[in-house]
Amino acid sequence: MSAPSLLLLDLDGVLRRFPADEPIEDAFGLPHGTLARVSFALAGPAIAGRATDDEWRAAVREQLVGEGLSPARAADAVAAWTRTGEVVDEALELVRRVRKRCRVALLSNATDRLPRDLAALGLDREVDAVVSSARIGVAKPSPEAFRRALRVLQHSPSGTLFCDDNEVNTEAARTVGIDAVHTPDFPSLHEALASRGLLDDGGGAGPATAPGPLLLVLHDRDDAEEAARELDAAGWSPCAVHKDVLAGRYDGFVTD
Repeated sequence: MSAPSLLLLDLDGVLRRFPADEPIEDAFGLPHGTLARVSFALAGPAIAGRATDDEWRAAVREQLVGEGLSPARAADAVAAWTRTGEVVDEALELVRRVRKRCRVALLSNATDRLPRDLAALGLDREVDAVVSSARIGVAKPSPEAFRRALRVLQHSPSGTLFCDDNEVNTEAARTVGIDAVHTPDFPSLHEALASRGLLDDGGGAGPATAPGPLLLVLHDRDDAEEAARELDAAGWSPCAVHKDVLAGRYDGFVTD
């Protein structure tokens, strides 16, 4: 299987993470899980581009008032909850290695706030393209989100690898012909990329793997065998062949 020429990567839960909501909920007397429950229930229009990020957060404030907070306390709670998040450094290092091999693009269910967040985190300079659900008008896990993303990126499904921490999204990506892998943690992301030849630049632990076949022709057989041993130790899979075999003058003089 050839290596993908595009890595399509989820953002939140893969390349970006947020602190836990519980300290904020404790500070405002909210049951644990309230902020996630309310915000996700109201996010649909904003992540589909039919409402702004500010409008979404205003709706969250109103819902918190309906659940018992005063308007001022609800506003303070939402302000405390509105965070940029932080980069998952080990995942970013993988992205940098992958970019030596192929294009990397983000596909995120996000509001119109996404460009500001990426710029604040420096991630806008770490990827080749960003596709936001708010810009294309449909969110994951709809298969149409993946079709539109690929149209924006001018890329085929067959040459694309998609990684997401939500298995529902990876299952949807497969329905349109994308090679998709559920990557809920760093080890699974590393495995997905390494197994598809996207980390073969020598970074990290272990020897680099050769990107493709290499033909090395040497006049002297001893030199060829020594080179083969050195290549093997470096992680290649060499085949040492006498020069006369390549010229067609021997019927089967092949070593190693």
